[in-house]
Amino acid sequence: MTTPQGRSAIVAGGGIGGLAAAIGLRRAGWTVTVLERQAVSREAGAGWSFAPNALRAADALGVGDDLRAISVPTRAGATLRTPHGRYLMRFREGRDTTLLANHRADLHRALLARLPGGWVRTGAEVTGVEQSAAGVTVAYRTPGGTRQATADVLVGADGIHSVVRRSVWPHSPAPVFQRILCWRGVTEPGSVWPVEGFQTWGRGARFGAHPVAGRRVFWFLTVRRPEPGLRYDDDVAEVRRRVGGWHQPIPALLAGTRPESVLCHDIFDLEPLPAYVEGRVAVLGDAAHAMTPFLAQGACQALEDAAVLAAELAGDIDVPTALARFDRSRRPRSQRVRQLARQDPAVSLSTSPVVYGLAAGLTRLAGGGVAARKAARLWTWTPPVIGQGDRCQ
Repeated sequence: MTTPQGRSAIVAGGGIGGLAAAIGLRRAGWTVTVLERQAVSREAGAGWSFAPNALRAADALGVGDDLRAISVPTRAGATLRTPHGRYLMRFREGRDTTLLANHRADLHRALLARLPGGWVRTGAEVTGVEQSAAGVTVAYRTPGGTRQATADVLVGADGIHSVVRRSVWPHSPAPVFQRILCWRGVTEPGSVWPVEGFQTWGRGARFGAHPVAGRRVFWFLTVRRPEPGLRYDDDVAEVRRRVGGWHQPIPALLAGTRPESVLCHDIFDLEPLPAYVEGRVAVLGDAAHAMTPFLAQGACQALEDAAVLAAELAGDIDVPTALARFDRSRRPRSQRVRQLARQDPAVSLSTSPVVYGLAAGLTRLAGGGVAARKAARLWTWTPPVIGQGDRCQ
């Protein structure tokens, strides 16, 4: 048995999951090198909301207050309307839980600020992985040529198209298109304010909005799409064509958004992997369990992953044994959440008028109690304690 003193890790991917893993490992006493393929370390995307389980994971990592400082409360988790504005569920104080919402770029900057200078290498694209009983060697491409780095552990946090995952499990299934197209946008500061947060459920379409810092509002629209790859010359115009006649403030949100800032993505997820660990290599976040956004748990599960990984690798440990414990802890829960996120749009994005009418009616009759019970199953999670004290200060 050995201690983490002098131990080193490589994290492939400098997104939210990768930075959270690096912060957790630092807290556990490790030295970390993050390899990020982009030339500039930044987070692509718009906004997101995070639930109590993610906040508890952030607290375990030592960054909970950082997240709170950049976030705004949102009632979208318990506020559901029809396109005409009728409430199917309405947030009620004392019963329902406000979520916290922020811009992904703000979160990325907050996490990046917790790591020492030089720990994140940009323009470094992982191309191959080799491991032995003593360590892991990673080949990566830079503008100056191909290089190698060796460490005690490799963490694959390089997204749904993970090179690390394909290297370790070359026969794992490719990402699966879920017949969903998603637009995301953020309004200009102060153009529509205040907004408490809501979701609107139409037949075959779902719109949502969360307030974020800077008097901005993050919004999204998901629709059914039979084939991937279709794109539009003007995304805001296409979104307006679909939901511009829905209740306010939806038209105002679209009017307050710069067209060039809108993102449009096909939604894929992953089939369950047989393991998240092989020897001294572990995958987490989207590299391990990419899921649809319908439970707003993708990044939340990545934060949970990071907290558990750091806790397992703290103290007197045998690395492969510790990683095997991480796998046993994380795979059942994250794959269960991934499956629920895949099942949800079967109803919430149904194009059938019968299914939509029945589901909307039952939701209105049941009220927020059903949503609260469903959320509790997702949000009830206790984080581990990460040893070695707070190394992130």
